Amino acid sequence: MLGIIGAMDEEVAKIKEQMEDVQVMEKAGMEFFEGVLSGKKVVVVRSGIGKVNAALCTQILVDTYEVDAVINTGIAGSLNADINIGDIVLSTDTVEHDMDAVAFGYPLGQIPRMDTFSFETDSALRALAKRVCEEKLSEISIFEGRVVSGDQFVSDKTKKEWLVSNFAGYCTEMEGAAIAHAAYLNRIPCLIVRAISDKADDSASVDYPTFEAQAIQNSVKLLLGICEKL
Repeated sequence: MLGIIGAMDEEVAKIKEQMEDVQVMEKAGMEFFEGVLSGKKVVVVRSGIGKVNAALCTQILVDTYEVDAVINTGIAGSLNADINIGDIVLSTDTVEHDMDAVAFGYPLGQIPRMDTFSFETDSALRALAKRVCEEKLSEISIFEGRVVSGDQFVSDKTKKEWLVSNFAGYCTEMEGAAIAHAAYLNRIPCLIVRAISDKADDSASVDYPTFEAQAIQNSVKLLLGICEKL
């Protein structure tokens, strides 16, 4: 069974419309929609915004539904000049950019006493997602790179430059690294898919609402295609 997580209602509403044989369970303030999507058994859920919500949601998918893998879909701000609004980033790994234990000798982003700096995501899922993108979203560009996450909407140039220089991230958002963190601890594959809605700079607050719908539409096409091929 595949777990599909979105942070906001808008991100999962279009996916739920495509599901069949749906059963709904509520837990921890979240509604889990179990059913069939493009012939694949899935559980679709809105986690809520932020790292704590995202990690909690992932653990429920593991404990309650025993999912085989998790895909997190959503929108993000670009950190790379080549990545434009509407493009898609497929995660190679993730970092929690607001983790700061530098005073104890750790690099920025390193969680103390963990055996990894970044949380790698599944290469097979990423390869499948890339093939689907090439087939169904040929009009946009697809990138593979690091997703950086923190409990902050990045909307100024200074912060954007700080993220690029410290983490070499491709895009920034608020959930992906927490989901990858939980998946890592549970030893299940995961993939973070991000459609770019803004440039994570001084224009972000204007771009985000304008391009949110387009970004979500691209993510839905991708997820349906992945389920068809799994």
